[in-house]
Amino acid sequence: MTAKKETIAQRIARLLAERIVSGTLEPGARLRQDHIAEEFAASHVPVREAFRLLEAQGLAVSEPRRGVRVAAFDLAQVREVAEMRAALEVLALRHAAPHLTPAILDEAEAATLAGDKARDARTWEAANSRFHKLILTPCGMPRLLAAIDDLHAASARFLFSAWHSEWETRTDRDHRTILAHLRRGEVDAAAEALGRHVRWIGRRPVETASGRRREAFVIQG
Repeated sequence: MTAKKETIAQRIARLLAERIVSGTLEPGARLRQDHIAEEFAASHVPVREAFRLLEAQGLAVSEPRRGVRVAAFDLAQVREVAEMRAALEVLALRHAAPHLTPAILDEAEAATLAGDKARDARTWEAANSRFHKLILTPCGMPRLLAAIDDLHAASARFLFSAWHSEWETRTDRDHRTILAHLRRGEVDAAAEALGRHVRWIGRRPVETASGRRREAFVIQG
């Protein structure tokens, strides 16, 4: 079976989503239909459809008399993602645990070391995401993993919004605790540590492109 070809609207939505998740388009930024249509050499019809796709993903909001803007997020929204991640990742880990080999755990440890050495948010996020994928994918539950991937995309957006500059290196002791429990076959303890890990929310002041300061919240797990 051949893969379904991406429509113009889907391509525009995908590329705009990448900019939003990476922090290139900041929360509250206006998505100007004319400018985007010109950039992608498209009519307004696929651009409007792309906006609807972004709204469905929670990445954009349509406001009366203000047009379409990049969705902002507050502490309640970040906490919701953290709670959902904790519930779903713990479920996945419990199903994955019987299939985690020493080789997989070694790879997860290498991902943690890579994160410790990261010099920017994007490198850290890639290493962090790899750690979680390695210990969760063996659950063999594709719908669950797809839902977790969506939540990780939201977490990445929070991260890049808070850490688009001035990255601070860190040592992830939680990952090491989770791995130690898994190596000893202590699944309940590993699941509890993972749940705590992804529920931890940090905050920091950030300066926007316009020079204003706002408080950003981030799931650092």
